[in-house]
Amino acid sequence: MSIRRLLTVAALAAGLGAAGFVPALAQKKDEPQIAAPHAILIDADFGAVLYERDADKLIFPASLAKLMTAEYVFNEIKEGRVKLTDEFPVSENAWRKGGAPSHGSTMYAAIHSRVPVSDLLRGMIVQSGNDACIVLAEAIAGSEAEFAAKMTERARKLGLAKSTFANSNGLPDPGTQVTTRELGLLARHIIKTYPDFYPIYGEREFTWNKIRQQNRNPLLALSIGADGMKTGFTREAGYGLVGSAVQNGLRLVVVVNGLKTAKERADDARRLLEWGFKSFEQRILFAEGQIIGSAKVYGGASGKVSLVAGGPVRIMQPKTGPEKLIARIVYTGPVPAPVQEGQAIGHLKVWRNDNVILTLPLKAYESVPKGSLPQRAFDAVTELAIALFRAGAERL
Repeated sequence: MSIRRLLTVAALAAGLGAAGFVPALAQKKDEPQIAAPHAILIDADFGAVLYERDADKLIFPASLAKLMTAEYVFNEIKEGRVKLTDEFPVSENAWRKGGAPSHGSTMYAAIHSRVPVSDLLRGMIVQSGNDACIVLAEAIAGSEAEFAAKMTERARKLGLAKSTFANSNGLPDPGTQVTTRELGLLARHIIKTYPDFYPIYGEREFTWNKIRQQNRNPLLALSIGADGMKTGFTREAGYGLVGSAVQNGLRLVVVVNGLKTAKERADDARRLLEWGFKSFEQRILFAEGQIIGSAKVYGGASGKVSLVAGGPVRIMQPKTGPEKLIARIVYTGPVPAPVQEGQAIGHLKVWRNDNVILTLPLKAYESVPKGSLPQRAFDAVTELAIALFRAGAERL
């Protein structure tokens, strides 16, 4: 019987405190004071969460949904199904719903014209053009509704478990909702997966149809190393921003949403980024190839298999000194033999207070062949006894 297992990693990892959770504080005195009801700050390299506030509630993303639209198109290009030189037609639907007649953010693509994908990407990213999104959606999937369904399906493949999309541009729709955490994960994915496309998010302006428009991201004008990504606003969503900046080789991703003004949006994002760069530094928990723990094996020549990460495990620690953390290996087990070296087994999760700040996949350090018949019989009896004990405990 396979069950979800939690293995606590003891204080062998430098900087890890004693096992156990530390009650979270509503607001630490050294944390930045922000107005955003939803926010998160993430280390882009390893995904460590430095700050979060109500990051798992479903919210309306407004134009921040265009990050998912862009990711889908980037992947289509990467897979060879779409080319940057392809020219897509501007339908009357795209023109009316997202173009000049819509009075929303638009790249002003002319009705019935054909626009290269490379320009549609800039119209969507730099100018936040709703028309560019619809043109891409209709050309790739046949309709915006079908494209939105594919966006949601793609989101699940990327590990975004809650976010759903009903259109390509984030205009108000009950079917388009995301979480702040998943926006941060999506931004990090784009930065790491599409280095050739990410620089578009830092372009300061773009001209189409003889109309020059400035990038709406206020962080780009500040001296904080910002080079992306996207802003959004609707009355339903409030003002939101996904941003990224680099200082001294460290990249952080910030997400804020639900703010009342554009100034609050810019101020909160700046404060979080500045606080992150000032207050944290990277620290190695496990060196590359270092054994982190083990998982129980069923029916193998050995009763366990050692686990390692795909590289060094780093975490962001406050510069003021070590803090109490807890690390656990989470896997479904026991793992049936044979086990192959490099086989994906589970995840390493690290908590700060009651918040998961890091999740990394783990793999088998060595192969474990099937055991002898007596070994397999012994494991079967052991697992049966455990299952019977659990069933009895649940009835009590």
